[in-house]
Amino acid sequence: MAEIKPTTFPGEAEGKKKLATKATYQSALSTRYASEEMLYNFSELKKFSTWRKLWYNLAAAEKILGLSISDEALEEMKANIYNIDFDVAAAEERVRRHDVMAHVHAFGQCCPTAAGIIHSGATSCFVTDNTDLIIIRDGIDALLPKLGRCIHRLAKFAKENRALPTLGFTHLQ
Repeated sequence: MAEIKPTTFPGEAEGKKKLATKATYQSALSTRYASEEMLYNFSELKKFSTWRKLWYNLAAAEKILGLSISDEALEEMKANIYNIDFDVAAAEERVRRHDVMAHVHAFGQCCPTAAGIIHSGATSCFVTDNTDLIIIRDGIDALLPKLGRCIHRLAKFAKENRALPTLGFTHLQ
């Protein structure tokens, strides 16, 4: 049985530039406090490109298992991971009233050879739940080194100032 190896997808840097408004998570807190890394991690571009990566990897695995999926279809999918037309997806969602199927059809427009196999054998939860897990994992991966530095610096400060007397007030004093 063939081994499935991590795949790199072309176009991420170009996709981030072209779709800048979709590559940044927007909220009241994000505009003040979030890092560029976290803004991208929770963005629409990250979410929907991850859906496309999952569909690509699903199709690649199904091909290994013997399903009739052409190399051309896989290459087409791989080349269009970041070629997301959000207007087409929004129009499809208005018609289909289903976010996942809207993106299946939008991806299929970019990949006509692969259109019939995108999402084949999957449920909507396959892409939504796995994407959520990937985004959470990537967020924790970004946060842990920063948290470690913070704990280290606080411990160092506490150790350096352990003999310094301090006053504190409780509530209502």
